[in-house]
Amino acid sequence: MVVGIVAVVTIGKIVQAKVKAQGSQPADHPDAIRMREEIRTLKERVAVLERVVTDSEDSVRLDREIARLRDDNRA
Repeated sequence: MVVGIVAVVTIGKIVQAKVKAQGSQPADHPDAIRMREEIRTLKERVAVLERVVTDSEDSVRLDREIARLRDDNRA
């Protein structure tokens, strides 16, 4: 789980660095919009992973959350 969190955070940092490197592009540039959406998605996934690691709630809720993330990722 910790490896997953580190991987997601690393990917987020890479995307963030790319956004900063392309600072000369307008905010409504398609790449900027796509990257902002990707960063938002990565932040949501990190938040879920943090909850999974720190919460000790029932496994049914966890299964539903993982399934929702899988479904969101396929869309």
